[in-house]
Amino acid sequence: MTSRFIATRISACALASASLVSVAAAQSTAPASLPPIEVTTKATKPTARKAKAAQAAPTQAKPVVATQVPPPAQAAKALTGSPLQRSGALTSPGTAEARAEIQRTPGAVAVVPDTAYKASTPAATIKDALDFTPGVFAQTKWGEDTRLSIRGSGLSRNFHGRGVQLLMDGIIPVTTADGSSDFQEIDPTAYRYIEVFKGGNALRYGANQLGGAINFVMPTGYDADAFGTRVDLGSFGFHKTAVSSGGVYGAADYFITGSWQEQDGFRDHSEGQSVRGAMNVGYRLTPNIETRFYLNANQIRQKIPGAVTKQNALNDPKGAFVLPGLGNANAFPFSIGNDNVDRDYERNIDSIRVANRTAVRLNASTMLEAGAFYFDRHLDHPILFVIDNQTQDYGGFGRLTNESMIGGFRNLFTAGVTVHNGDTRARTFRNLRGERGGLLSDADQTSDNTVVYAENSFFVVPSVALVGGLQYVDASRVQHDRLANQDKDGQFDFWNPKGGVVWDVTAHAQIFANVSRSGEAPTFNETGVVQASTLKPQEATTYEIGTRGSSPNFRWDLALYRSNIVNEFQCLDAGQGACTQTNADKTIHQGVEVGAGAALWQGMFVESPRSPDKLWLNLAYTFSDFRFDGDASYGDNELAGAPRHYLRAELLYKHPSGIFAGPNVEWVPDAYYADNANTFETDAYAIWGAKIGYEGERITAYLEARNLTDETYISSASISGNLNGLDANVFEPGTGRAIYGGLSVKW
Repeated sequence: MTSRFIATRISACALASASLVSVAAAQSTAPASLPPIEVTTKATKPTARKAKAAQAAPTQAKPVVATQVPPPAQAAKALTGSPLQRSGALTSPGTAEARAEIQRTPGAVAVVPDTAYKASTPAATIKDALDFTPGVFAQTKWGEDTRLSIRGSGLSRNFHGRGVQLLMDGIIPVTTADGSSDFQEIDPTAYRYIEVFKGGNALRYGANQLGGAINFVMPTGYDADAFGTRVDLGSFGFHKTAVSSGGVYGAADYFITGSWQEQDGFRDHSEGQSVRGAMNVGYRLTPNIETRFYLNANQIRQKIPGAVTKQNALNDPKGAFVLPGLGNANAFPFSIGNDNVDRDYERNIDSIRVANRTAVRLNASTMLEAGAFYFDRHLDHPILFVIDNQTQDYGGFGRLTNESMIGGFRNLFTAGVTVHNGDTRARTFRNLRGERGGLLSDADQTSDNTVVYAENSFFVVPSVALVGGLQYVDASRVQHDRLANQDKDGQFDFWNPKGGVVWDVTAHAQIFANVSRSGEAPTFNETGVVQASTLKPQEATTYEIGTRGSSPNFRWDLALYRSNIVNEFQCLDAGQGACTQTNADKTIHQGVEVGAGAALWQGMFVESPRSPDKLWLNLAYTFSDFRFDGDASYGDNELAGAPRHYLRAELLYKHPSGIFAGPNVEWVPDAYYADNANTFETDAYAIWGAKIGYEGERITAYLEARNLTDETYISSASISGNLNGLDANVFEPGTGRAIYGGLSVKW
């Protein structure tokens, strides 16, 4: 990556941002439904609970500089979904503000608050946090490693992740520049809420993958507790300790958190430990300008037990992948050792990320946000051979939001540019029964991505918005083989238009519909087997309709979608347990996503009209129909890797004192295929659990039992092209009976 090229990209971002300001200035007139700009000074400090509920203006231990933000009551009354309404941190919306902003999207999206999972689970994995989000299929393999798919994205990726853009705080990528992800770097206890944007609905973050984007958002000093600590303990040697602190001091605020986690693991050779930390510090430079700095660091050490046959998964679920003998000197690729234990399979990650985000309220109707990031990441990954990847990613973004009146109609306009580039020194070595041997390969991998987008919401009547958007993606993948002095390269660019409508039927109910395009360039895991120039980008057109809403005793989220995909990255080989990535011709992903919560019974023992006890049902149901569409090899076969039906449900008794208790279930009623030829499948299963706990103002405690009947089942399968009806080492067994408990204290 030359300095001239970097300078060119930075200049392009600057020019784009300047153009956006000019567009907004030309468009801007008197804003509609905007919060008035008032000077507010608060010297008294309310309780932490009140501060979080109202997303109030700064609460300080010292007198604060006057800030032009709406008072709390005003902010709570009229959240219209505009970033201009942010009443705490200007650079980061609170939970209620994030929900109001995301619900201007004409498609399936969700904000998952930390209260949905921290109070009743160990909050150790993505599955803990997102298990009740319909459309998201997250199944742990071992440790914190997870198979993550949204609407069938990345099903052919049997290791790491692809197809979903993962971010922290809307600016810090977890996903590397080529599109790959590791989930161990995400600590769910560190975040105030999680945003889920499915498919083309992730336009605002420049994401262009089929699965969309997931954004993990930390608290700021405005909505953080002064001090918090939690301890979680559980089966198979699991223990985790986390601490955090936050506050506002004058024009500055901060939040910092850290955690240490260790576990022996359910399976042999699956022990692991992690140390993770994150912080952000904000400063209000003027009443309308705020800058915020971010730091995230991780040290992950994880053993890998490996996939096994279906027979072993169901009859010996604790076993790692083991073969007889002490090793074969001729084993591919001239390494020594037969299996995961012989070769001491591991995934070890050391990473550090730094970023800055600055928000400028240019006037009452226009906000400009800009930022930059850099991260350094080292992957030490002994498997068949030892992978040693040193990655440095960098980039930035600019986004402008304008809310104004056009011809008497409210209009909300957003436009932006995102640059995400990265360089990786990718080496492999012989694995000599867990020890690093001679060099096998050495390559320089460069990924460049520039995304420019614009979206406009025009309110034809106050309750109906017509939404149109357009995204342009320019991506390149270049790999230089140092040993052979050869290059592989690929250049990809595509346009992704979008159109939709959002109808606010009432103040608490919406109907939405949209049509969107998405496009995805291959990662180096795909181009490592096939020349990048021969792979085409995966592109999809998605049609979607749905509704969402809530009341004190009922909430719902329903979406129906269909994605017509061309060139999907898929397994089209005939190797047993292998997955050579190539482009399929045409495939279809369609389904139904249902999320709901309802008070089935109130006032059983406490008949207070203001705060009765409740019997509350939570459920998330996902129906997935993924298939080839007249493929030359597989006809209309089902795509492997995901169940057609997936249900998570819980029934909780909730007492107004904060006590809760009840059973839950995870149910996959039909087996799904492990190969695209549809010759071998998993088994159906249902696992039961239960939890009891207390969620108070300062103290939270829980006890959770999982898989009470100690069911043996398959939680995930690594897919193949054609298993020819033979059992193969592609199955990951689910965890057996386990008990977890935790206690958190905050003040």
